[in-house]
Amino acid sequence: MKFILFLPFLVYSACTDTSEYNTPKVKTEKEKYWYNGEAEITSYKLNQARYGELHEGQAVMIFVTEPFSESKMTKADNPSDDDLSVLKLNFTKKFNTGIYPYSMMLSTFFPFTNSLHSIKASASSQEWCGHTYMELQNKGRFEVDVKSYFENESGNHTIEKNLLEDDVWTKIRLDPESLPVGNAMMIPSLLTLRLDHENTAALECTLTNGKVNNEISTYTIKYREVDRTIVIKYQTSFPHKILGWEETSYSGNGSGRKKLTTTAEIQKSIRSDYWTKNSVADGVLRKDLDLD
Repeated sequence: MKFILFLPFLVYSACTDTSEYNTPKVKTEKEKYWYNGEAEITSYKLNQARYGELHEGQAVMIFVTEPFSESKMTKADNPSDDDLSVLKLNFTKKFNTGIYPYSMMLSTFFPFTNSLHSIKASASSQEWCGHTYMELQNKGRFEVDVKSYFENESGNHTIEKNLLEDDVWTKIRLDPESLPVGNAMMIPSLLTLRLDHENTAALECTLTNGKVNNEISTYTIKYREVDRTIVIKYQTSFPHKILGWEETSYSGNGSGRKKLTTTAEIQKSIRSDYWTKNSVADGVLRKDLDLD
């Protein structure tokens, strides 16, 4: 295996590339795609349901391989044989509600060998009322910690392991044939839990994997207890890019509460070692993604 060493005196950015630290000697098509020293960045046109209305915005998904330290539960700065190779997803959503903006981000660290659950998932949400941070660590049980500006939301607890909605995106990218189908228990997305101010708990759902045509497939999650349905469109053939999604649920309070559908449609997708593209001149690359 090939390792990249980081010396103590070496200054490097927070997103320094370590994606080739354990590149297999003989690469499959999947390994060639994901272990090439670049991330895949995809932008989406977003219409997000919030407060009983739809709000225009943008979403971005960034997939990249990196080494993960199970002992420290974070990316390994100095990779070793003890580290896991994960496909990390950084998933951002930005939209305005009236005068004030929302900025949300989900991060998941899913073993490249396509295990049952992410090793860690975290989510943050910032808006003008305050901000929240939530983290789920995969240990003997799921260990959940929430920090919030809402008085009754902060705290930590453990729950039994169940499927994670937030893992579906990465499972699609690695092996959509492995997606669970049928009736199951699933923990809703951490971002949804924070928007709805709900406790972390697995809910009954029905999971379906189907095809629109030879080029486009769909994965549907239908929660029965909360009347919420997510339909994810993805590229049937490798590399199984996420083409968009629809999420239908109730939004708003009181008389303004209604069932709405959040939608996202793919705009642009690029491959880049974006952690090196941090100069003023590199700002032009945002145009390649149709980002404001």
